[in-house]
Amino acid sequence: MSKPTFPETTAPAVAGPPEPAGAGDVRMKASPAALARALGMAWQAGRWHVFAYAVLTLFEAAVPVATAWLTKTALDVIAHRTSGPSALVVVGAGLAVAGVAAVTFPHVSSYLRQELQRRTGRLAQDRLFAGVERLTGLAKFEDPAFLDRMSLAHTSGGATPSAVVSGALAICRGFVTVLGFLGSLLVVSPLLAGAVLVAALPALAAELRLSRQRASMMWRIGPMERRELFYRQLLTSVRAAKELRLFGAGRYFRSRMNAERVAADSERRRLDRRELGVEGGLGLLSGVISGAGLIWALFAAMEGRLSAGDIALLATSIVGVQSALAALVSEVTMAHQQLLNFAYYLTVTGAEPDLPVPARPVPPPVLRHGIELRDVWFRYSADHPWSLRGVSLTIPQGSAVALVGKNGAGKSTLVKLLCRFYDPDRGSILWDGVDLRDLDPAELRGRIGAVFQDYMEYDLTATENIAIGDVAGRERLTASAGRIEAAARKSGVHDAVSALPRGYDTLLTRMFFGLDPEAGVVLSGGQWQRLALARAMLRAERDLLILDEPSSGLDAEAEHEIHNRLREYRAGRTSLLISHRLGAVREADMLVVLDAGQVAEQGTHEELIMLDGVYRKLFNLQAQGYQPADA
Repeated sequence: MSKPTFPETTAPAVAGPPEPAGAGDVRMKASPAALARALGMAWQAGRWHVFAYAVLTLFEAAVPVATAWLTKTALDVIAHRTSGPSALVVVGAGLAVAGVAAVTFPHVSSYLRQELQRRTGRLAQDRLFAGVERLTGLAKFEDPAFLDRMSLAHTSGGATPSAVVSGALAICRGFVTVLGFLGSLLVVSPLLAGAVLVAALPALAAELRLSRQRASMMWRIGPMERRELFYRQLLTSVRAAKELRLFGAGRYFRSRMNAERVAADSERRRLDRRELGVEGGLGLLSGVISGAGLIWALFAAMEGRLSAGDIALLATSIVGVQSALAALVSEVTMAHQQLLNFAYYLTVTGAEPDLPVPARPVPPPVLRHGIELRDVWFRYSADHPWSLRGVSLTIPQGSAVALVGKNGAGKSTLVKLLCRFYDPDRGSILWDGVDLRDLDPAELRGRIGAVFQDYMEYDLTATENIAIGDVAGRERLTASAGRIEAAARKSGVHDAVSALPRGYDTLLTRMFFGLDPEAGVVLSGGQWQRLALARAMLRAERDLLILDEPSSGLDAEAEHEIHNRLREYRAGRTSLLISHRLGAVREADMLVVLDAGQVAEQGTHEELIMLDGVYRKLFNLQAQGYQPADA
């Protein structure tokens, strides 16, 4: 059975993904196209918020420059007494307005920024998972490198558009502020203005380099963080608690969790130290320039070349220019880093479907003749051994065919190919003579009902757990209460569900217990398996029913009951049965024995017993377990 998990927690990640070939993902570019996409998403999510934010940012940028000039004017009026009290009133009123603006504008900007982030976050998340839905196969979800990209895409996709807008507006604000203060410095000392401006250039270059290094670091530590999350969730998992305590394995996994954290922290620390050295040196350079400028200004004032207002304007302008340039550099590098990470989002959302779908797919016909596998070969990658090797067999319409064989023989792989989660490397699979590759995967799967061995346990109500079996790509559940109950009765779970505190509306999880003290019923493994079977039963009129170990979690009596129900239900329907318990499938119309990815034998139970081959050996081994010791 399976629980829904985020990409970061999937089992393949424990071993860690391979290093990205050629470091291609690390060298993502902050391209103009990515910038345009990010800004476009923000505009689409909240155009009026973007507009108001932009106007407010420009006003906010002018406030410190206006304050500096008003302060200079006030000091000069006081020092020279060249104007009357009315001038001081005007200047004072201007300073008061600037002060109010300086206090209130940041709060309004913060609200607009956060609201924009919420709106773009929703839009980005919806587009991300819409992109994931286009991946109709399983190959990407079993690729650790892709899971890393998807994790980074989920992190950056929602934050980047609003961050880029904030960064772009902050850059505009910085330019306005810098130009205003530079103009002030030019009035007092053109040489000093040039020195302050030139000092900002190495800062910009250094910060851009650091942003690329940080994006590279985030890619490197991605596998470490996923493994740390896996261990952390494992140590708090109810399902794992029994074994961890029985085996005393908690300390072992805690040690591995801490090792991943130490490795990730080491990468972060190395970059933080580099940033400390670079930014410390740049800060020292800025301090030397500003100190030298102020010393020059003081001597110039003593000689009468500068007024008190000029000194105040000069001091404010130097600090203002350096602060604005530092903020400008910071915003540029932050936006640059966000765009580097946004490339992962664009990669996932722009990924082509992993299974080719023809431009004009053939509608899957109602199954009238059967399904045929012709010389099918398949392996999960070039580094894997062949899972299926030259498999040829036919599943006639209206018959029950059972797949049997040892673990790893290729039974589950064959099921994945029938559902078109993968395509064969060689050979073909025909649905009434039509190659599955000529069909739309979604329409094909609409013809199939299935219970997988690793069935899902959804943290939803009993009704939703069953009804989700026939949602068919819609945004809401459509199965009626009558159909849901009928499916539950066929799977034998109706009585158990009816006895729950709220019947079919009972939440089958403890995850949300704090929200509702009466919710949070946990089913047994056998009950969950019957519920998964009910999902398949909801597709009563489908052309093909796949039952992959449908009774593996049931006791002997329940297993007997389920197989009797399934035998009645399967009558006249096309079904594929998979089970390690050969007694449960012996009455199938045909049994196919897979061995090392090949069809070793096929026939009825009686024919295979007479053949005295692989099937008879397996059947006799299981039968011996039910014989008296002295038999």
